Amino acid sequence: MTRSEEIARLVARIASDKKGMDVVILDLRGISLIADYFVITSGATTIQVQALARHIEEGLGQLGIRPLRREGWRQASWILLDYGEVVVHIFLEEVRRFYDLERLWGDAEVVNWEG
Repeated sequence: MTRSEEIARLVARIASDKKGMDVVILDLRGISLIADYFVITSGATTIQVQALARHIEEGLGQLGIRPLRREGWRQASWILLDYGEVVVHIFLEEVRRFYDLERLWGDAEVVNWEG
């Protein structure tokens, strides 16, 4: 398992533990230079979206992993945490449905991270 996959799986577990909804990891290796993995999750409210982002940052921060950039914090309808090889997308439910990254990146393999 690569370091980027380990980070993506850790992010998925943190999001799931903090009640992130429909946590998905997309493997972008071989189809995009943007990142190796997208981790996508959603929350019911902007407060939950911010809390998910905070928990992910804290969890990775304990391992010395810091985001290269963070976008969308103020509005919190779509927070993006860019860790280089892993990009985390945390959406409000309706915003996630609108942008539908899973369909947009339909060529990406979905990683089974649970269990």
